[in-house]
Amino acid sequence: MPCLADAADFHLCGSGGAGLGAVPERFFALPSARTPAILHPMPSFIRTTPQGEDRERLTCADCGFIAYENPKIVVGSVVAVDGRVLLCRRAIEPRRGFWTLPAGYMEMGETVEEGAAREAWEEARARIGIEGVLAVYSIARIGQVQVIFRAHLDEPGFEAGPESLEVGLFGWADIPWGDIAFPSVHWALRAWRDTRHAPLAAPALNPATDPRGTRPLQDMEMKGP
Repeated sequence: MPCLADAADFHLCGSGGAGLGAVPERFFALPSARTPAILHPMPSFIRTTPQGEDRERLTCADCGFIAYENPKIVVGSVVAVDGRVLLCRRAIEPRRGFWTLPAGYMEMGETVEEGAAREAWEEARARIGIEGVLAVYSIARIGQVQVIFRAHLDEPGFEAGPESLEVGLFGWADIPWGDIAFPSVHWALRAWRDTRHAPLAAPALNPATDPRGTRPLQDMEMKGP
């Protein structure tokens, strides 16, 4: 049968797929509005450098279809209330128990602004108003681009969502710098501090000391400003 690796609507199936019973590994289903899902053999992908490309790609060994692997987009916000910022203590790995901004991966079909607002609700049950882009960070070592907004509460109130152990507002001197989850949280907080009383201009980028986002948290960073 022909390879279906490039079908736009293929759905990978593991064992116990809903409505399909136990589905063997290396099979996928092509759903249809008119007929039940039909199981097809899963194509075999290999890493090779296809003609016309300059690097290895994940490629179907049968038909040559290239499954491009691209960076993930993370969206989040520095939400300020009367000079304090909203932080969430993570209830999930990685970095469970450490403090972060309300942020996470974009979902299909949403804008970056919608994604940031959704993450603030999911993690802190906060309804926020987006003011504009505060920063854009590259985390090359794990294939992330982070878009961080400056924001405020549109409605009073917040509480821990299912991915947070607790949430709170922190003045600058009270931020738990030694328990911040990720380097980019430090960067975003400092970008907010430097621009909070001014109109938003060009977004902040990676610091000169870490232009590709490859350094772990350093002792000097954990001390805060």
